[in-house]
Amino acid sequence: MAKPIPKVGSRRNGRSSARKSARRIPKEVIHVQASFNNTIVTVTDVRGRVISWSSAGTCGFKGTRRGTPFAAQTAAGNAIRAVVDQGMQRAEVMIKGPGLGRDAALRAIRRSGILLSFVRDVTPMPHNGCRPPKKDVCRNKH
Repeated sequence: MAKPIPKVGSRRNGRSSARKSARRIPKEVIHVQASFNNTIVTVTDVRGRVISWSSAGTCGFKGTRRGTPFAAQTAAGNAIRAVVDQGMQRAEVMIKGPGLGRDAALRAIRRSGILLSFVRDVTPMPHNGCRPPKKDVCRNKH
């Protein structure tokens, strides 16, 4: 019986990795999600396809140390280092969340030497949001 032909993008024939490094993207979007427990930095192209990402957890920080500014700085540096080699010159930065790593991640991005076209805060804000739960009547009887 004949051997099955591998798909074009499969890892067996080694073409997928060669195609990824050849892709040169001059303009990208850097998303920083800073929660109190972790900071995730994702680098995407303008259409939203992920090119590189890193988080404080993947950088080796555990527990409460993941929410620190130093962990966010390390995560941002790791996410950008891989992309600068591919020829990134300009970027837009979207920052989301209330965490301590917001400013530290932005400082690390600025230090990397990429031209920032704009920095935008995209933290979701409720415009008087959901209705709060009604008071429990049973608790007040005792």
